[in-house]
Amino acid sequence: MSEALVTETAASSSKGPAKKTAKPGKPGFFSRIAIFLRQVIGELKKVVTPTRKELINMTLVVLVFVVIVMGIVTVLDLGFGKAVLWIFGGNINVEQ
Repeated sequence: MSEALVTETAASSSKGPAKKTAKPGKPGFFSRIAIFLRQVIGELKKVVTPTRKELINMTLVVLVFVVIVMGIVTVLDLGFGKAVLWIFGGNINVEQ
């Protein structure tokens, strides 16, 4: 390779200010919306609809769990209520 060719190439690459280019790391507003919508559609394609038997089974499990938690909360509420009345005295007669 000749020196003239190398020098001219180096000189031509450093002439004038660099051209402004869009930031490659951050896409535009509408581009980000399009990417988001494509990702949403891709995730929705992965969804597996349960069968009727699975749906009934999962519903029963949830209902039984809710009933058990309701029972626990009811017992705790009654217990704490009785304890508060016992500690602070529940039979106060206020005369006006």
